[in-house]
Amino acid sequence: MTTDAPDAWKRWHEQRVETVSAPYGPLALTATHWIEDYPEGRLPDIPGIWATDGAGVVLTAAEADGLTVDGRPFTGGLPLTADDGPQAASRVALGRKRLFVLVREGVWGVRVYDPEAAARRAFRGVEATPYDPRWSVPGRYTPYDGPRTVRVGHADGRERGLALAGELAFTLAGRERTLQVARQGDGRLWAVFADATSGDTSFRFRFLHPAAPDGDGRTTVDFNRAQLPPCAFAEHFICPFPPPGNTLDLAVTAGERALT
Repeated sequence: MTTDAPDAWKRWHEQRVETVSAPYGPLALTATHWIEDYPEGRLPDIPGIWATDGAGVVLTAAEADGLTVDGRPFTGGLPLTADDGPQAASRVALGRKRLFVLVREGVWGVRVYDPEAAARRAFRGVEATPYDPRWSVPGRYTPYDGPRTVRVGHADGRERGLALAGELAFTLAGRERTLQVARQGDGRLWAVFADATSGDTSFRFRFLHPAAPDGDGRTTVDFNRAQLPPCAFAEHFICPFPPPGNTLDLAVTAGERALT
């Protein structure tokens, strides 16, 4: 452990609290609507007609609907593709609300982000265990021969594919352990994991984002930076559950635990 590690963790934690409580952060999500569930195109409490054409979403609106696109009042019809993010930059808005277009396995939806969401107003903080060097250990990433997709349950009760890129091995509490991980666009790894505290003294599962491995697959596995998944902040997220093998048989008493 370097003398800077606890300070770096503190800055990370403060930034996390700032991010999740931002006007269009996860606490602001008030709804996720899948367009296929509304064949007439009328989404609950959202004006306009929302349809899909196979390639994306087609929005039709009248002046009275009060929608804006790219900051300008919108009328007529417009094809929309999935928003890249951030949420605050989504193309369609209704007043201060942002209507964020997304797609999952070919199913199109609209998320509503509202800065006045009750969860955001009630937020008091994130319970997190102070930095402990015992929970930061070397890891080695081994990619699979090719991409693998496993079907896992999600927080909304539906099953979807989770793309996995390889395996992350590390030694913790005297034993070698592994997690199946995805690889993100910036090279970082992403693990969805549970442990003996899950659903008891911490949320039922958490996320971990180890740094991009070097040319020899080396990285750091730091459970001090285990994160609550978005669905811990709003029930309208569709977070994946841990894939098979990603439930650790020890209590990871580190990182983010719950909302305070």
